[in-house]
Amino acid sequence: MTSFLRYVLFTVVAIFVVAVEPASAAAIVHTHPHAPSWLTKPEVWLGVGALGATINSTALTLLEWGKRLDPNGSIAIITEMLSQMNEVLDDLLLVEGNLPTGHRTTVRTGLPSVFWRLLNQGVSPSKSTTVQIDEGLGMLEAWSEVDKDLADLNGNTNAFRLSEATAFLEAMNQEVAQTMIYGNAGLASEEFSGLSVRYSSSTAGNGSNVVKGGGAGSDNTSMWLVGWGANTVHGIFPKGSKAGLIHEDRGEQIIMGATGLGATRFVALVDHFQWKVGLVVRDWRYAVRICNIDVSDLIANAGAQAVLPTLMSKAYHRIPNLGGCRPVFYANRTVREFLDIQERADVKSGGGLTYENIDGRKVLTFRGIPIRTVDQILETEATVA
Repeated sequence: MTSFLRYVLFTVVAIFVVAVEPASAAAIVHTHPHAPSWLTKPEVWLGVGALGATINSTALTLLEWGKRLDPNGSIAIITEMLSQMNEVLDDLLLVEGNLPTGHRTTVRTGLPSVFWRLLNQGVSPSKSTTVQIDEGLGMLEAWSEVDKDLADLNGNTNAFRLSEATAFLEAMNQEVAQTMIYGNAGLASEEFSGLSVRYSSSTAGNGSNVVKGGGAGSDNTSMWLVGWGANTVHGIFPKGSKAGLIHEDRGEQIIMGATGLGATRFVALVDHFQWKVGLVVRDWRYAVRICNIDVSDLIANAGAQAVLPTLMSKAYHRIPNLGGCRPVFYANRTVREFLDIQERADVKSGGGLTYENIDGRKVLTFRGIPIRTVDQILETEATVA
């Protein structure tokens, strides 16, 4: 290797080190005998450091760019170790809301009185009663701003932006799935209310659809049986808008800020992500929570909560008309694992756990109802009274 190539190599290494410590970068270049004296000064590398310095916690740096390259210089295929399986999003039935900011549901709360009548005697008139419920929705949003010069490095602009957009899509999927289970508009008005806040007590008006597993403490989890349908349980999107996650490539934009190396503007490639969504439980009888499943007892195969098929049978009979909806069980991986272990014993004893082919996939089912994985269902739930 020639002296010039060695010098270039040392300089490149120094550029990557400068984001950590400019003085160290100067020391690296200083080790080369042909390096100009001005390059050995830390104050020079403070300027170069702007390429890799973290302007703020939301900006990608040169070091982060370098960590996304394969040895051949192309954008690496990133191992998505933070990705999850939240199959509830695959089943979510979306209906256009009848309000700009939500959906108004009219629910019958009382039937009219009817009478047996004798001849020559009349009966009193009567009427039914209804109530209207307004369900809100949330607007989940994110922006990605990548310095154009950073994205253009090595000529992999589109591949680099795609690798970053993939992470945004996964983050939004996880957030919507989490909110569908644990969202609470009463505590955070910007989000919508999920299932847990609606089925939080066995003594409430819908308490018959809260099946307790017998666990205690704070290491509990839940299973859910949801009967999806336009008149039962469904998702919503705002009136006159688009359903689902929307991604907009906003192209090149000038970003203005108060930080940076003596400047307040740079050209960035901007992506906008937005998802307007809510959850409507039109008929509370079509969702059942199996709560208080003690995780430690479940793993140890101890206690009544370990008998999951029994609990699922109870939930199965809480749905008034399974033919009037699309029922699906949801559980996290721990419960799914234990269900799989129980499957053999249950089949031998004539229970309802079987495997069926649904859409070309082998899916664990209970009495014909698919059981899907939702990683966002926690194992740290408090005991439901």
